Amino acid sequence: MTKNTLRVMMIGDVSGQCGMGALFLGLSSAIREYKADFVICNGENAAGGFGITLDDYTRMKEAGVDVITSGNHIWQKDEIFSVMERNDDILRPLNYPDPSIGKGATVKSVSGIEIAVINLQGRVDMMSIDDPFRKAESMVRNLRKRTPLIFVDFHAESSEEKEALAFSLDGTVTAVVGTHTHVQTRDEKILPKGTAYITDLGLTGVLDMVIGSDPSKSIERQLTQLPIRSEVAEGKGRIQGVVVEADCTTGKALKIERFTF
Repeated sequence: MTKNTLRVMMIGDVSGQCGMGALFLGLSSAIREYKADFVICNGENAAGGFGITLDDYTRMKEAGVDVITSGNHIWQKDEIFSVMERNDDILRPLNYPDPSIGKGATVKSVSGIEIAVINLQGRVDMMSIDDPFRKAESMVRNLRKRTPLIFVDFHAESSEEKEALAFSLDGTVTAVVGTHTHVQTRDEKILPKGTAYITDLGLTGVLDMVIGSDPSKSIERQLTQLPIRSEVAEGKGRIQGVVVEADCTTGKALKIERFTF
């Protein structure tokens, strides 16, 4: 971090123990290589592809993650609920109806600079929860009273919904990044009013499989149309995401760089 700029690493969905292993073995090196000042990571698939355990939370924090975001699978492990109630460095999507356990946004400080993180979930082909657009607009308005540096993880299925949210927030937040689909897109860009965007950060796990899962289970599910549960693939894990460089005064993005580490 220089006097006027900040570099924030945003990491795609951590999938199972191979994803956790990639974080444990590689995150500190990735932070050094990309000169990241702050790390945001989606961890909702850390526990065998479904949810986060207390041990996963602890290990992600020890690896160097500052804020853990999530999505629809955050509710899979009851043991994380008390952690979500006590801590503001693990988020659930903001637009789950009240009263829901945990928080959907947080503000953290690094070297005296305040950084806000918002977690949202889409509704297209997902659960019909509260409107992410109106929830985001209201939260951003409040957070900008404290800091212009606002980073949004939008956990959603639809590319259209992700892009629409990004354009609706353009100029009011530093970055909007998509998670959930586990396939890194190559559309990283800075929108006209200064917000960095990518449709999906990708996967932290085994990349040469079916969205990080055992291909045989996915093939069987397609052939039979039965609700067969996915199984996280075994193999060499990698970290995917972006690094966003931002102006600390205006909150506008200066650069977005996609990476696989």
